[in-house]
Amino acid sequence: MAESATLAVGAKAAAARAKGHDVIAFAMGEPDFDTPENIKRTAIAALEKGMTKYAPTPGDKAAREAIARKLTVENGVETSFEQVTVTVGAKHAIYMALQAIVEPGRGDEVLLPTPAWVSYKPLIELAGAKCVEVAGTVANGFRVTPEALAAAITPRTVGIVWNSPSNPCGTAYPADEIRALCEVLARHEKIAVLSDEIYEKLIYPEVAPGLAHFSPGSHPALAARTITINGMSKSYAMTGWRIGYMAAPKAMAKELIKLQGQMTNSIPSFFYPAIVEALTNSAVGVEAMRVKFAARAALIKRELDQVPGFITVAPNAAFYAFPDVSAHFGKTSPAGTRITSAQSFADALLDEAHVAVVPGEDFGVCARNHIRFSFACSDETIQKGIARVREWVAALR
Repeated sequence: MAESATLAVGAKAAAARAKGHDVIAFAMGEPDFDTPENIKRTAIAALEKGMTKYAPTPGDKAAREAIARKLTVENGVETSFEQVTVTVGAKHAIYMALQAIVEPGRGDEVLLPTPAWVSYKPLIELAGAKCVEVAGTVANGFRVTPEALAAAITPRTVGIVWNSPSNPCGTAYPADEIRALCEVLARHEKIAVLSDEIYEKLIYPEVAPGLAHFSPGSHPALAARTITINGMSKSYAMTGWRIGYMAAPKAMAKELIKLQGQMTNSIPSFFYPAIVEALTNSAVGVEAMRVKFAARAALIKRELDQVPGFITVAPNAAFYAFPDVSAHFGKTSPAGTRITSAQSFADALLDEAHVAVVPGEDFGVCARNHIRFSFACSDETIQKGIARVREWVAALR
C-alpha cells in the first residue's frame, strides 16, 4: 500500500524548507485559521474540571445528542443519539464503515465517483473490496451522471463512497443532481451509501448562485442504508483535534461500536464538551471562515486562469482547485526535467520553483492530468505562489 500522496507532498515540502528554500505550499487540506476561541476554552475548562477518564466507546451522551440534533435539523437525516459514533477523525469513520459493509473474499465492489480523495481507494481495498471508479469530467464540473452511475453497478456492488463537496475537485453537486443519483441507488437495495460530508459548511453560492448542501441520508429510499460521515476538522478549523463522527442505521451502529471498541475506544474525554460548543454556539465563526474561503475561491480561479495551458473548473466548495495541466506534458523544465505526467510536473515545480502541489494520479484514473491546489492560505500566498507557477510554466520548452 502506497503512502498518502498529500502527506508525501507535505513531507517533501518540509524537507525543502529544511534546506533553506522559501517553499509556498498548496498541498495540505488544512484551514489556516485557528480553532475558534470559545471551542478551545470549553475543552480547557473540561480538562480543568477533571474530564480525564475513559469515556464510553461511541462518545458521551451529550455530544452524541448534539450531533444527532444537528443531523436531524440541519441535514434532514433523522437521527437518534444511539445511531451516532464519535471517531478518531472522519477517516477512521470511513475505515470502520467499509469494514462493516465489505465481506473479504466474496468479490464485493464499492463504487467511487472520481476524482476522489486519495485515501478512499486504499481504504476500500484494505476492507477487501474492489474499487470501481465512476469518472467525472472537466466538461461537467467533475460531476458523474446518473447514467454513468447506473452503468457501473453490478450484482457485486455493495456500497458507494460519496463525497460532496469534493476533495480534490473543490466543487459541490447541486441538490437536484444528488437526488437524481439517489434515485439510481434507490433501485438497488443491497447498496450501502457512505456519505462523507466533511466540507458541507464550505459551500459558496457567491460563486455558484443557489448552491446548497444535500445529504443522501435525507432521501427516504436511502435513509435505512446510508452512513453519514462528518467531523470537526474542516469547517471548525479543528484538524489536529482528530474528531470525526458518523450516524448509521441502528442495527449497523451497534456493530460499528463493537468494532471501535476493539480499535481505539473513545477520543479524549475533555473534547466532548467542545463538540457540543462547536455545534451549538459557533455558527458566527464558521460563517466568517466560509466567507473568506469563498473570496479565496474566486481569487485562485482568476490567478489560475492566467497560467498558460491550465484548464480550471471554478471551485465552488471546500478549499481546492484542480486544474488540468496536460497541455505541458512533453515539455522540458528550465532545469532540464522532462514533463511527462502530473507527478513529474509537481516534482519539478517543487524542486525548481519551490511551490508544492499534489499531483493528480492518486485521485483516480480520470485525474491523472491534474494537480491540486489547496487555497487554505492567505490571499498574499495565493497571489505569490501562482505568480511563481506562471513564471515557471512560461519557461517550459
